[in-house]
Amino acid sequence: MPVSEFAQVSRRVAGPDETAAANRSWWDAEAGEYYAEHGAFLGDSEFVWGPEGWRESELGLLGPLEGRRVLEIGAGAGQCSRWVAGRGASVVATDLSAGMLRQGVALNRRVAPPARPVPLLQCDAVALPFGEGSFDVVFTAYGAVPFVADTAALMREAARVLRPGGRFVFSTTHPFRWAFPDDPGEHGLTLTQSYFDRTPYVEADSDGEATYVEHHRTVGDRVRELVAAGLALVDLVEPEWPERNTQTWGGWSPTRGRLFPGTAIFVCVRG
Repeated sequence: MPVSEFAQVSRRVAGPDETAAANRSWWDAEAGEYYAEHGAFLGDSEFVWGPEGWRESELGLLGPLEGRRVLEIGAGAGQCSRWVAGRGASVVATDLSAGMLRQGVALNRRVAPPARPVPLLQCDAVALPFGEGSFDVVFTAYGAVPFVADTAALMREAARVLRPGGRFVFSTTHPFRWAFPDDPGEHGLTLTQSYFDRTPYVEADSDGEATYVEHHRTVGDRVRELVAAGLALVDLVEPEWPERNTQTWGGWSPTRGRLFPGTAIFVCVRG
């Protein structure tokens, strides 16, 4: 969870509209700086599932991609979608933030392969502008899920646009991590709040207006949301911190990653 220099940080209720407005503005403003800081780690046409650095080429969670119709939600600059397109899929990358998508347009212009740029579309993950059963695969790597107030609606939308038997895969902050301080060092190893406290994390400006919001759900919450949406959970991956990764990303670090999971990847299939 990033903390801006002048932010008022609190745990308080933040509804869908406030959350969407805050996070759209935040990512619009931070898109360039985010790419400058993390672009080398993520790659321009690579698929990284989270701060641990595990790639789809290693984990193979999406299944076969050749000839598949694929949707990425919370795509950022579309790095993962470019990798997917390079494996022969027809892919659309979507994000709430115009700023992140502008970064994606810039990458489309200068990155090859693929020679054909990935289509980029601005939309909310809880209101996808696609018909039922439009895609074989829907995925998001740390996009959308932590930044949406009504994640049950997000799961329903992902299920709706999937064909029967289609796969929905998403990575997000591991729910267990929410109970610890967002500190990459030794202080971040001490539990300081309840795992069951679902109160949103909110950064606000001097007027109290939210500028950044994250939402927490327990593992059980996630499973119930998926089941209610008509999805079957077929795998839950808790990636261990690889020895090759010596970098710190916010509160993610080798110090913490060797002791408890920082990322959860849910692999689901529509019934």
